[in-house]
Amino acid sequence: MTEYEEPPEVHWVDEQAGPVVRPYAVTRGRARPVTGKFDLISQVSTVRALASRDFGLGPEHLAIVALCRRRLSVAEVAAHLDLPLGTIRVLLGDLLERQLVRVFEPRPAPVLTDDSIFEQVINGLRAL
Repeated sequence: MTEYEEPPEVHWVDEQAGPVVRPYAVTRGRARPVTGKFDLISQVSTVRALASRDFGLGPEHLAIVALCRRRLSVAEVAAHLDLPLGTIRVLLGDLLERQLVRVFEPRPAPVLTDDSIFEQVINGLRAL
């Protein structure tokens, strides 16, 4: 650049833009949680407050612990933290292993083995 040239203009995505950390850096390259499955609608809540023995947690882990003081779904946690679901699942696995969160899995849908319910619905619709 010569003394007569203007410096290149810096473009930001938005006014609040700052350093960007890739999801694989947040999870240290891990793609799967160490424990747990974490369905989208699984509910997560914090079990206990952080203690001095809970070292080695990243800011995202701390944010999840703070956020889940009230029960939230895995999808809600991802939305609040603006992180991909895969990343949230890995972080939740870390927290579950340290017994910092509790996960409430959704109940499986009941299996209907009796067709009489469908017959009653069809007969009811015909009666209308």
